[in-house]
Amino acid sequence: MARFRTWVSIAVAGALGLTLAGCSSTGGKRAEDARKAQTAQGKAAVNTPRWTFAMITHSGDGDTFWDIVQNGAKQAAVKDNINFLYSHNDEANQQAQLVDAAIDKKVDGIIVTLAKPDAMKAAVARAEKAGIPVITVNSGSEESKKFGALTHIGQDEKIAGEAVGEELNKRGRKKALCILHEQGNVGHEQRCAGAKETFDGTMTNLYVEGTNMPDVQSSIEAKLQSDSSVDAVVTLGAPFAATAVKAKEDAGSKAEIDTFDLNEKVAQGLEDDSLGFAVDQQPYLQGYQAVDLLWLYRYNANVLGGGKPVLTGPQIVTKDEAAKLEEYAKRGTR
Repeated sequence: MARFRTWVSIAVAGALGLTLAGCSSTGGKRAEDARKAQTAQGKAAVNTPRWTFAMITHSGDGDTFWDIVQNGAKQAAVKDNINFLYSHNDEANQQAQLVDAAIDKKVDGIIVTLAKPDAMKAAVARAEKAGIPVITVNSGSEESKKFGALTHIGQDEKIAGEAVGEELNKRGRKKALCILHEQGNVGHEQRCAGAKETFDGTMTNLYVEGTNMPDVQSSIEAKLQSDSSVDAVVTLGAPFAATAVKAKEDAGSKAEIDTFDLNEKVAQGLEDDSLGFAVDQQPYLQGYQAVDLLWLYRYNANVLGGGKPVLTGPQIVTKDEAAKLEEYAKRGTR
């Protein structure tokens, strides 16, 4: 036990060292290159075997949310002496095939999202049959235990949606749009459904093609132009918030733009009042904890959650918190 505490102390010191390096004032690309180099050269805080963990997500290309998840996972991997592999595909069948590929590589642990759980069930079962421990992250909290995963790390999407509805009420909003950018994503449906339950006004779902930002903008703009009574737009991902702001401006609308998830641009938008609030589910924690918990399971058969999801959100972020969090968002950890 004393030895384990020593490892933890070293891990904390190492993490702080990486953090401070990430905040150095070299500026621009040089600062980013230095941060990446330091992360890559970090020393493991443990002497356990160099296990290989694979993370397979439903991310599309260019989604900054998943960059933050990966940053957390990679830092935990350095600390835990883990060989970390990442792959993604926003097509559920392709994502399932990536899980199969990880199984074929005989990885020591799998981290996977269940945005479209029906398509992923068999792949998770194959991992379990192969004796590979699985942790689910971000989406699929209701299916995680049923599918045989050790635990789920993320936010309860329905609860997060309910928090949005309550925040809209506090702000006196009466008519809102909930922008769903990925059809079939159960987490997105749960967010909008939760918001609709607690919102005292009227909320309408608007489905857009999330892989086509011009289409997203034109769809939101058309809706705002056709209904001037809409006074709030809720996007379900940080990259879509700025697009919604442009749609609002072009439509001549006065609607407040709010969003799920946080990144540097969202933090800036909160500060300059182009955005009202954001719902942060702390993606860095989702990646970091997933790797760390798999390591703990391999090392010591530890499991967290007691059969319930390990929640990383929701946290409502407003202008008051934005300046403090922007520093962390710039370094890719919030």
